[in-house]
Amino acid sequence: MVVFAGQGDPRRSLSLLWRADTPPPTRGAPGPKPRLSVDAIVTAAVALADEEGMGALSMRAVGDRLGRTAMALYTYVPGKSELLDLMYDAVHAELPAARPEPADWRAALTAWAGEILEFYVRHPWVLQVSQARPVLGPHEYAGLDTLVVLLRATGLDAGSLRRLVGTLYPYLRGSAQVVADARLAAAATGSSDEEWWAARSAALMELVPDFAERFPAVSRLEADGPVEPYPGTGEGAEGGAEVMPYPEREAREAFRVGLGVLLDGIEAARARRPR
Repeated sequence: MVVFAGQGDPRRSLSLLWRADTPPPTRGAPGPKPRLSVDAIVTAAVALADEEGMGALSMRAVGDRLGRTAMALYTYVPGKSELLDLMYDAVHAELPAARPEPADWRAALTAWAGEILEFYVRHPWVLQVSQARPVLGPHEYAGLDTLVVLLRATGLDAGSLRRLVGTLYPYLRGSAQVVADARLAAAATGSSDEEWWAARSAALMELVPDFAERFPAVSRLEADGPVEPYPGTGEGAEGGAEVMPYPEREAREAFRVGLGVLLDGIEAARARRPR
C-alpha cells in the first residue's frame, strides 16, 4: 500500500506542520479527560501506526485511543490526509540533528545511514509514504539539511550532491523495507522462515532437478563459499544477544556492503575532480 502526502488543503496542512496557526483549545468541561491538542493527536496516531500498521489508521481509531470521538479531533486536524503529514514529519524529529561539517565524511555518512535504517525499521509505515511528493515539514527539512552538511564534506559540486541525496534516500528506504518485511513475514504468513524454505527447497529440487544447469551463475554464487555473518549475530553472539533471523541478517549485511560500494563511488568521484 502506497500513500501520498500533501493531499489536504495546502495552507491548512502547512500551517499545522509549522505550527503557524493554533487551533482553539477545548473548553473546560467536567470530567477527567485531558484537553486535546495537535501534538496529542499526532502522538496517538504514530503509536497506532507503529503497533498496527498504516491500514489501521483512521480518525475514529485515533479518537478511540484518546477516549474521544472522531468529530472531536476535527477541531484540531481537518482530516486523515493532514494527520498523515503531521505524523510523517513528527517522527522525522528522531533523525540525526544538524552538525558541523565532519572531518571524516565517510565515517559520518556511514553512521548517519545506520541511524536512518533503524529509524525506518522503528516506523515501517513511513516506508509506505511515497517520496514523489514531500511533506515539506520542519523535521523533514532538518533531516535533509543534516545530510547536505555531511555530503558537503566530500567536496563535490552542488549538482552531484543533489543527485547523491536522490540516491541515498531510496537506497536506505529499500534496505529498510527488506528488513521490515523480514520481521513481518512470519507473523503475516503463519510460517517461520525455516519452515517456508524447507518446504519450497525440497519441492524445487524435486520439480527442477536440472536447476544448476539451467541457472549456472546463481548456482555458482551459492557454491562459492559461505557468507560472513553479520556482527553480533548467530552462534557465539556476545552477551547472550538474541540470534538475528537469517533474512534480517542477510538484509542488514546487504545494506552494509551496498553502502560501502556507494561510498566507494563517492570516493572515486572525488578523485576525478579537477585539480
